[in-house]
Amino acid sequence: MITVYGVVRSRASRPIWLLYELGLPFTHVPVIQAYRLERASAPDAPLNTNSPEFLRVNPLGQVPAYVEGDLTLTESLAITNHIARTRGGAIGPQTPAEAALIDQWTLFAVTAVENSAIEITYVLRDGGEATPEGQAAIAIAAEKLRRPLRRLQAHLATHSHLVSDRFTVADLNLAECLRYAQDHPTLIAEFPAVKTWLESCQSRPAFRQMWAARMAEPA
Repeated sequence: MITVYGVVRSRASRPIWLLYELGLPFTHVPVIQAYRLERASAPDAPLNTNSPEFLRVNPLGQVPAYVEGDLTLTESLAITNHIARTRGGAIGPQTPAEAALIDQWTLFAVTAVENSAIEITYVLRDGGEATPEGQAAIAIAAEKLRRPLRRLQAHLATHSHLVSDRFTVADLNLAECLRYAQDHPTLIAEFPAVKTWLESCQSRPAFRQMWAARMAEPA
């Protein structure tokens, strides 16, 4: 039996979206990030990333965590790639070349996209666009993203998806990392093929199911 630890308002959204795509049963343990709690150490606080019970699962105190039998994984994209390789059918790799390309786009998502995309959403979430410092931080992060977005635009101008022109875990991984940059008012629209691809990924029923679960959680 699969168990996923982490609220959906976290990177746990990634394996949860994939599990919905595949229709796989799993147990969801909604561990909240300790920084979101005003009194994380209070006896009546909900299960959180500082809770001793969760630290036995992941001593780093980070979500998500994934447990399947004797296997425990604690990096979100390692989790999604594992699920796709072992249970993913067409969403997973069908050949060694596809496996390599999925790895490539997954690492691209983490190294070239995620950090700058998160910087945008964090500054905007905190109202930073109202200050010169916040505006400068958003501009710097957006400029850092333009080079990988040009690379992605060139690929998607002639391909419907990242690997073999079908939806795979590579699309899910990258779409979830790039999602943070959607808070920028104009950046994604600069790259029309990327915008179309991202909207297509997010129109999938499994994404909408995950998003509904996310929106049902406290902000």
